[in-house]
Amino acid sequence: MGAYVGLVNVIALEGLGRLGPEQLEWLEADLKGRSASTPIVVFAHIPLSSVYPEWGWGTADSAQALAYLKRFGSVTVLNGHIHQVMQKVEGKVAFHTAMSTAFPQPAPGSAPSPGPKKVDAGVLRTVLGITNVHYVAKNHSLAVVDSPLVKLQAE
Repeated sequence: MGAYVGLVNVIALEGLGRLGPEQLEWLEADLKGRSASTPIVVFAHIPLSSVYPEWGWGTADSAQALAYLKRFGSVTVLNGHIHQVMQKVEGKVAFHTAMSTAFPQPAPGSAPSPGPKKVDAGVLRTVLGITNVHYVAKNHSLAVVDSPLVKLQAE
């Protein structure tokens, strides 16, 4: 069976997200007794990877949290906040962001700042979506499927 961890990294929004020393100490203690073969799934609001620090799309003290997770053979980090799909793998850690069900945001650096992106009403539901995550016992990887609320109709 895997372990699930929820982290709060939106407390200090001056720039990047922040986990803080108390939460980092808790994470270290919580993971300490677990076998390195335990699959770990981490939920955070702001990305733990540095997606685009200029817009606050990262967590200032995430390196410490990721150091506690590096000994595990399978780690999946799921987050929202940036309202778009991005995936990357660093070592044994897979990072997945998700579409929003509220409003899309521009791609990193494509606008002066993050925030709601204006889109035509006819395509709005194609840039909003839902992420489904499936775990199959004894298969230490997660199936992460991002789906728009509706698909664009072919003309």
